Amino acid sequence: MSFNRITLFLLLAFLANSTRLSAQYGTKTQEPKTRILFIFDASNSMNGKWQTTNKNEVAQRLLSQAMDSLRDEENLELALRVYGHQKYYRMGQDCNDTKLEVPFGANNAERIKARLRKIVPKGTTPIAMTLEKAGEDFTFCANCRNIIIMITDGIEECGGDPCAVSMMLQDQGIVLKPFVIGIGLDLDFRESFECMGNFYDASDENTFKKVLGVVISQALNSTTAQINLVDESGNPSETDVAITLYDRKTKKIAENFMHTMNAKGQPDTLTLDPVLQYQMTVHTIPEVRLDSFQLIPGKHNVIGVDAPQGTLEIRSGDYRDRVSFQSIVREHQDSSTLYVQRINESVKYLTGFYDIEVLSLPRIYLNKVAVSQSHTTNVEIPKPGQVTISHSGSGPCMIQVERKNSLEKVIELNPKSTKETISLQPGKYRAVFRPTGAKGVVFTQEKEFIIKSGASTSINF
Repeated sequence: MSFNRITLFLLLAFLANSTRLSAQYGTKTQEPKTRILFIFDASNSMNGKWQTTNKNEVAQRLLSQAMDSLRDEENLELALRVYGHQKYYRMGQDCNDTKLEVPFGANNAERIKARLRKIVPKGTTPIAMTLEKAGEDFTFCANCRNIIIMITDGIEECGGDPCAVSMMLQDQGIVLKPFVIGIGLDLDFRESFECMGNFYDASDENTFKKVLGVVISQALNSTTAQINLVDESGNPSETDVAITLYDRKTKKIAENFMHTMNAKGQPDTLTLDPVLQYQMTVHTIPEVRLDSFQLIPGKHNVIGVDAPQGTLEIRSGDYRDRVSFQSIVREHQDSSTLYVQRINESVKYLTGFYDIEVLSLPRIYLNKVAVSQSHTTNVEIPKPGQVTISHSGSGPCMIQVERKNSLEKVIELNPKSTKETISLQPGKYRAVFRPTGAKGVVFTQEKEFIIKSGASTSINF
């Protein structure tokens, strides 16, 4: 085989293996495309004077400057939708006055600038209708971040509900939480826009320029974060716990991953979308929840969560023994089930006190068992023994445990079975049996027996 053929063979093998590993471990081979739809208010109120000129001229000029900064961005598509520009308000209110002036496409900056120069504010403000139509502007894309940036100076004038439409678009996964930039808005209108998305109030021209830059930065820049699971000493030492991040607005799952330490022994870095406001659930036992956190775009964010843990082992006999029963673990003085732990299993819990109900026969109750930071709490349960109960015919049979001259029911055996083997904790027991055909108490048969750890005994009626 020639040198070139060997080289080609090795290259093909490498590519095939890389593809296999990518599929096996879910490696992301392509960053999502960002699609930004600018919604521009061209209602008549945009003719209003604002500092050195009018709102429309300022907004057009600064948005055009922003287009210049986006011209060479890779993996980006831009579009422009305008409302209130097709019919003069004096000719009657037109609540359908909204139009996609520049559809999505790469290298669209110059097209948007050219179209903006021809826009003349004329009509009304159909924000809800515009948002509804905007949802149709985003054609299906499996690997896209769809973002709306709205620039407006007024509130809904056509009786629609922009907040409801915005939430619908987010719930359906069409767009991320929209950005709304208010130009010289009355502060009384602020609440009307905050429910739509991320609202920014631009009270003057300089603020508008800064806000527009911040919003575009959030839409484009990758943002990193690390989640510190903090122990009782304040160190981010806890790890190997599943974490779920939710979009706080829509309650949808945004990320789900296993917390990991990197090669330097620090919590590994995540790349997250700064547009979203997050809720977090750390799947410790019990779970830890963070109701809300917001990332600072373009920076490395550190989110700390108190999650000190220790280990609980509930053991019965040797670890090699197969024990069939389990145990219910509850937070101390809380009746709800927290976790069902297998015997001879080690499980991590948040530090604190727990009540344990061992589902052995008879049951064992342990209250206020302490779990301490980075410490293993061992709970020893006696290894069970076995009893085999046989009788010549069917009939009701019960096993009782004797404790301090008192009898407690442990289990009722199958009345149709003539032979059963039961695992029991060490102790003193009685078996009570009566044949099915016997019609008097005098036919009751009782036998006492003792169970020892790991030993077997037989009872015959």
